[in-house]
Amino acid sequence: MPSPNVPSLLGVFAHPDDESLLAGGVLAQHAAAHAPTAVVTMTWSAASPRASELAEALAVLGAGAPRLLGYGDARNPASAPDGAVRLVDAPLDEAVGRLVAHIREVRPAIVVGHDALGQLTGHPDHRRAHQITLLAVEAAGLPHLYPDAGEPWQPAALYAATHAQSGVGRLGPLLQSVGKTLLAVPDTYVTTTVDVSPWAAVKWAAILAHRSEVARERPLPGLLARLPAAERDEIIRTEQFTRLAPGPAPGGPHRLVA
Repeated sequence: MPSPNVPSLLGVFAHPDDESLLAGGVLAQHAAAHAPTAVVTMTWSAASPRASELAEALAVLGAGAPRLLGYGDARNPASAPDGAVRLVDAPLDEAVGRLVAHIREVRPAIVVGHDALGQLTGHPDHRRAHQITLLAVEAAGLPHLYPDAGEPWQPAALYAATHAQSGVGRLGPLLQSVGKTLLAVPDTYVTTTVDVSPWAAVKWAAILAHRSEVARERPLPGLLARLPAAERDEIIRTEQFTRLAPGPAPGGPHRLVA
C-alpha cells in the first residue's frame, strides 16, 4: 500500500542517466514507500542504444517503464537513429503538449526536473527541458490547453534538481578535471536538501546501468566509477532541489505580495 506521507512522483529529464544522477535517491525513496513513481526522458529514442540501459536503470529505481519523447540529443546524432528532430529544435508547443499528456496520465503530486542553469555543466538539452517542464506543469491543469492530451491534472509541486555553490564539493574538481564548466546556484536558491544515504546503493546501481556512459571518460557516470567508493558515496548521498510552485498560490486579494 502507498504511504500517505510519501507523494507520487514524476521525474522529467533530458537524457538517460539524468534521472539516476540527479534524483535517483529520491526516486528510489518514493518507490520504496510504494508511491507511484515514473520518469519521462526527452531525448534518445526507443531505437537508440541507450534505451535499454534506461529501462534497466528505471527498473532498479522502481520507476516503471521508460517514457521516451524520442527527440534527438543536441550533441549526439546517435540519439535519434530514426531521424527525429533535436530537442533544442523541436517546436515548443509540440514538446509541451507531449509532456502534458504524460503528466495527465501519471497524475503525480510532485514533478521533479532540471534547473534553469541546466545543472552543473549547462547542457542545452537540460535548459530546454527545464523550460518545457515549467510550461507543461502549469498547462496540465488547464482544460482549455491541449484538450486532446487527457483529463486535466495539476501537480501540487514542481521541484528543480540543482546544486548549491557551497554543496558542489568534490564534484567541482571532478568535472573541471575533464574541462567541463561548473554552474551552481546561490545557496539561498536551494529549498530542499535530501539525505538519500539509505538509497545510495540503489542509486549507484541505477547509475551503473547506464553502461555506455560509465565506460566513457568524460561523462559523470564514468568519472564516478573511477573514484574510490568513499568519495563516490559522499557525492551521491545528497540531492538538492528548489521548489517552484505551479498554479495559483494564496496571496493578497487586492495587491501583489511577495
